[in-house]
Amino acid sequence: MTISEGQTLPDANLLRMGDNGPEAVSLGERLKGRKVVIFGLPGAYTGVCTTAHVPSFIRTKDKLAAKGVDEIICVSVNDPFVMKAWGESTGATEAGITMLGDAEATFTKAIGLDFTAPPAGLINRSKRYALLAEDGVVKVLQVEDSPGQCTISGGEALLDAI
Repeated sequence: MTISEGQTLPDANLLRMGDNGPEAVSLGERLKGRKVVIFGLPGAYTGVCTTAHVPSFIRTKDKLAAKGVDEIICVSVNDPFVMKAWGESTGATEAGITMLGDAEATFTKAIGLDFTAPPAGLINRSKRYALLAEDGVVKVLQVEDSPGQCTISGGEALLDAI
């Protein structure tokens, strides 16, 4: 079942690269008492993810902060090594966007936003979405009909919906 507005996001341990290698990040702890944007996408280094989705949140980061957003988190079904390199190559890390890997798609499946497209080599990946959570409760959720689109899940569209 897909998560919906008004529901609480499940806690999950996502991964990021720390000074000493991969480290777990408790999503529940990051959301507690905060206003956080999470955007999910099919995969690091893929076309629309790299050319449209991530850049839209780099462009809107300051305007989202002005609306009280404490953090922007990008979640992809990738390992933390890839997420670190991708964050650096896109400028997302420098812009202050948190890049977290959901390597086993545990969080993605728990919120019902997983999909599989074998012809494209995408197995257990994330649908393209953006959400705003306040204290872990989903306030706005925008999910694309197709993983190749980035219209309602982009930074500008989420900004307009807040």
